[in-house]
Amino acid sequence: MVDSQYYLPNDIGVSALDCREAFRLLSPQEKMYAHYLSRAAWYGGLAVLLQTSPESANIFVLLQRIFRMQTPAQLEQVATAAGLSAEEYQAFLVYAAGLYANMGNYKSFGDTKFIPNLPKDKLLALVKASKAFQEQPDEMEALWDNCSCLLYSLEDRQKQLGLGDKGITTYFSGNCSLEDAELAQKFLDSKKLSAYNTRLFKRQNGGKACYEVRLASAVQKDCAVDGECESCCGSFNFEDKEFTVKRGDYAPLMEKVSYCLQQAQAYAANENQRKMLEEYRRSFTLGSVEAHKEGSRYWIKDKGPIVESYIGFIESYRDPFGSRGEFEGFVAIVNKAMSERFAKLVSSAEVLLPELPWPREFEKDTFLKPDFTSLDVLTFAGSGIPAGINIPNYDDIRQSEGFKNVSLGNVLAVAYATQKEKLTFLEEEDKDLFIKWKGPSFEVQVGLHELLGHGSGKLFVQDDKGNFNFDKSKVTNPETGEPVSFETWDSKFSTIASSYEECRAECVGLYLCLNKQVLSIFGHKDQDAEDVVYVNWLSMVRAGLLGLEFYTPESKSWRQAGEGLVGLEEVTGHDGKPDARITLDRSKIHTVGKNAIHSFLCKLQILKSTADVEGGRALYDNYSTVSDSGAHNFFRLRETVLLRKEARKMFVQANTKVNGDSIELVEYEGSAAGLIHSFTERFQDAAEQLEDQLLEMSKRDATCWC
Repeated sequence: MVDSQYYLPNDIGVSALDCREAFRLLSPQEKMYAHYLSRAAWYGGLAVLLQTSPESANIFVLLQRIFRMQTPAQLEQVATAAGLSAEEYQAFLVYAAGLYANMGNYKSFGDTKFIPNLPKDKLLALVKASKAFQEQPDEMEALWDNCSCLLYSLEDRQKQLGLGDKGITTYFSGNCSLEDAELAQKFLDSKKLSAYNTRLFKRQNGGKACYEVRLASAVQKDCAVDGECESCCGSFNFEDKEFTVKRGDYAPLMEKVSYCLQQAQAYAANENQRKMLEEYRRSFTLGSVEAHKEGSRYWIKDKGPIVESYIGFIESYRDPFGSRGEFEGFVAIVNKAMSERFAKLVSSAEVLLPELPWPREFEKDTFLKPDFTSLDVLTFAGSGIPAGINIPNYDDIRQSEGFKNVSLGNVLAVAYATQKEKLTFLEEEDKDLFIKWKGPSFEVQVGLHELLGHGSGKLFVQDDKGNFNFDKSKVTNPETGEPVSFETWDSKFSTIASSYEECRAECVGLYLCLNKQVLSIFGHKDQDAEDVVYVNWLSMVRAGLLGLEFYTPESKSWRQAGEGLVGLEEVTGHDGKPDARITLDRSKIHTVGKNAIHSFLCKLQILKSTADVEGGRALYDNYSTVSDSGAHNFFRLRETVLLRKEARKMFVQANTKVNGDSIELVEYEGSAAGLIHSFTERFQDAAEQLEDQLLEMSKRDATCWC
């Protein structure tokens, strides 16, 4: 039997993201703008297949070809005739929906591989009986042969994403190690090149290591082209190693993204939007992160748009080194009622920031008020949909020019709804309270996390002219009393930078949700306010236990993301199987709990401000070590968590299509079949050509992953 964590269960939650009313209220121009931005996002999102695993693109094309010829309902009869049970066919549909929802065969949250929950011979029988196979047997057989082994493989290294022997990655060729990643980062820093839109390929030339840094771009020429004074491409000698910088990664997709952005420009609402899209086009055409940063600056200036969007190589969670961005694109429409609450939080920020536990010198000189809105998602292309976003991720822009925060309202509305019988590890008396207040408490936590979490705290830096952004003679480390050091924190913290920063932002949310002013902004007072605080803290304690799912004992690594306050007890469940119960003493939240978070949060910020990687890693390792010694056997508890886990929901998104002079919204049912249907209709334009391009890009690098 294969561990159930590598399957998606047949009863996995699938919900449609409702944006019908928000879309209906858009003007014809806004609908056109949203449509072309959505097309750009969906085409770019296909790059995630190539960023995830060697086999993802091939599996995607195999599924597209099957479902373009027959709908899930039509294919069901074929499956029955081929000998599949109803459960086995449902497992196939869930697997296909999972691959689409995650843009690859690794879970977007947790980075664990998932395989079909039916025997390989049954899946092959279904593939061979499909209309697509009947009409093109040679092509379909070749596709199956190309991906079937890896599709089912659960060898240790293939169970999760990672670098070297710790897992699979297609950000680096298979022969790259952590040392190669570190050397490449030094090289990129020396050339003032960002790693965000790159991949690294290593080869041997006469016994000497040679590295190819490949930039994502529509243009495939490595010489200077229109709009460039000089090319960043070429061959360079660095630390006695040869580095070559080339363009053209994901070129056919970047070309489509650029074209759709050009179409969207005609419907932009203002000059900031037009300039933003022009810079994005330049970025995806030439492979320039600098152009993307310039576009992001215009994006920040575009305050309060009705149609909000962001697109590019953005989040670095899935790069094992923590520097390369996964492609992501979203288009969303403002939800005015919820945005009002967030606007009040923004205007209270200058009062709330001094409440944070670090000294004034460790806070930004001036708080840059961001745009903070609640949005209903129309399109979110990438590997998964978060509940809130704080962007851009460029620290220099965020620190000195500003940022935006968005909460995704229609995602929140369905993502965290749960049934009482599926609510694990809580006392019975806590379950009803949890279900009632989970949504409202999470809304508070998302707001605080994105705005005052990511938006707070100063980084000590020295500019190009040698000037410091702090008084060296006066600022000392309050933990040690020593003068502070400084360096670029994210490149220095590398592999832990992303999760470290998320931890800091979550702690800010926990700490400030105790503030009555914050709670009243969200409409919570008296006992309701106390219940919101309790459930928010209880959610975080439970999340800590559930997070054991993302620990890989084999590689001792984490994947994505005191004093009687918290209790944890191992018990036997009603079904006779191992279970656990967590308790939280609500009378101690404002005392013991607040003091603990105060101290921890202060440490986190000081280590980040001063780029103290040694101290940061020691703290990180201390709190994230999973062992069988101490008060609890966390290895055994991890098995209990996996036994009891509820699979993360998948979302079905609408499509938009041109109908004469107007744009039509096409919606689908909230089921695995509905999710599949949405994807087969999403890429109808020149579908075969697009699929051939994906296969060609995948084939080009097939030998690099061995």
